[in-house]
Amino acid sequence: MSSLEVIKNRFESFDNMYSRDLRLQTFTNWPFREDCNCTPDKMADAGFVHCPADNEPDVVCCFLCLLELEGWEPDDEPWDEHMKRSPTCAFLLLNKDVNDLTVAELFHLVKERTKAFIRKVGGMKMAQLRDAYEKAQKSIQSKLHPG
Repeated sequence: MSSLEVIKNRFESFDNMYSRDLRLQTFTNWPFREDCNCTPDKMADAGFVHCPADNEPDVVCCFLCLLELEGWEPDDEPWDEHMKRSPTCAFLLLNKDVNDLTVAELFHLVKERTKAFIRKVGGMKMAQLRDAYEKAQKSIQSKLHPG
């Protein structure tokens, strides 16, 4: 799972990734090409941006819902994998090319993208808070009941 800083950077840098062509350009070093279902074209069609790490060359992230996936297999279908793990992704549900969007639909996607970011960051912050709470609770308990 990505860090809070990585999520923030992706949210900001993916702001122009409504364009399929721009998403496709990120797949220059994608490990799966011919004879695969998860080709760069299909990955971009499914809303993914390629964002590899040093030891994880197949990491992708949806520009809109910020779903991060890795561990791709040649027979994986990008659209199906995205829908299975993020069935409420507004990009998938709209199922339209960005050039065919109405202004209202584009604003809806921008709103949903912002909501996805807030949910993701909020979830991460809540997990950090829970961890800090549990650590403090254990520390207090060990002081109240030493030994």
